[in-house]
Amino acid sequence: MRYFCAVMPSPRFIGSEIYRRSRYGGKHPLAIPRVSLAVDLCRALGWLPADRYVDSPVATVEQLTRFHDPDYVAAVQQCERDRGATDEQRKRFNLGVNGNPVFGEIFRRPATAAGATLHAIELLKMGGIVFSPAGGTHHGLKGRASGFCFFNDPVLGILSALDKGATRVAYLDIDAHHCDGVEIALADDRRVMTLSVHEAGRWPRTGNAGDPSRHVHNYPVAAGFDDKDFESLMNSEILPAVRAFDPQLLVLQCGADALADDPMSKLALTNASHARMAAAAMGLSPRLLVTGGGGYNPWATARCWTRVWGVLNSLEAEHPIGPEAEAVLRAVTWSHSRGRNPPEAWFDSVCDEAD
Repeated sequence: MRYFCAVMPSPRFIGSEIYRRSRYGGKHPLAIPRVSLAVDLCRALGWLPADRYVDSPVATVEQLTRFHDPDYVAAVQQCERDRGATDEQRKRFNLGVNGNPVFGEIFRRPATAAGATLHAIELLKMGGIVFSPAGGTHHGLKGRASGFCFFNDPVLGILSALDKGATRVAYLDIDAHHCDGVEIALADDRRVMTLSVHEAGRWPRTGNAGDPSRHVHNYPVAAGFDDKDFESLMNSEILPAVRAFDPQLLVLQCGADALADDPMSKLALTNASHARMAAAAMGLSPRLLVTGGGGYNPWATARCWTRVWGVLNSLEAEHPIGPEAEAVLRAVTWSHSRGRNPPEAWFDSVCDEAD
């Protein structure tokens, strides 16, 4: 893997129409528009010209089994074909239970997210920035679905980078939940640094301590953790650790469930924290892959990821946003109690905080 390119390509955005027509189903927390809404909002703002958008490939079985057990990958494929899981598949692979539902695209959708991350690693060989909001499925285990995650795209992407010759890869996760699947898979590889900021005591209740000798840095934070707290932690702990590691590739997982407007955590961030982290990340490595992750309020998630994409391109939305972008947001419905009377602030800006 070459270390840098003299002329960096423009940032690229990887997406797919599968997220527009696919839902986890029923009342699942992910039965909301997220990636498709972010794409539509970016386009409505004029931030996503055709030459910056890349249609995601679907990861092959061979690519998926670089990390995942072949029997598990085959079981996910069979669940898609059969539209259901057997008792054995439920028990052995955690499919169709515990928040990991069988739905129409149970294989193709996560395989597309994994394909995006793997393609991003190819695009980044010569340096640059790639944004893949469908990525960040950090709970997936080698042989089991976990935490709404069927395949672990960050692990697959990092392994691909290592296979291509990278010797220092940093993974930084600011999702409200600890990146247990990534840490389990990669903590013993000294070429990889993992850093995770997450709510203490929240599922999966791991990440309570770090191990700097293995380049594992965990920052469990208390409920109410806000932008000032985040900025302090970022400047005092996270940025110095990453700079000292000097990664050839940095993967930044921008889960939006740490936002105050998200129902799945008790953290109190605005998307200003995600924007600041994305801006800082651009100076930490010649290669930057930014992914999504959690995010269970459609408006908050799409606005957050849109703002991150803006930061990666040195773009800032007008306030209030134009009528086309506002119409994209107002077309969304959300059956959650927080969606019954959404505040006007969710429609007139991509920024959470008052500027």
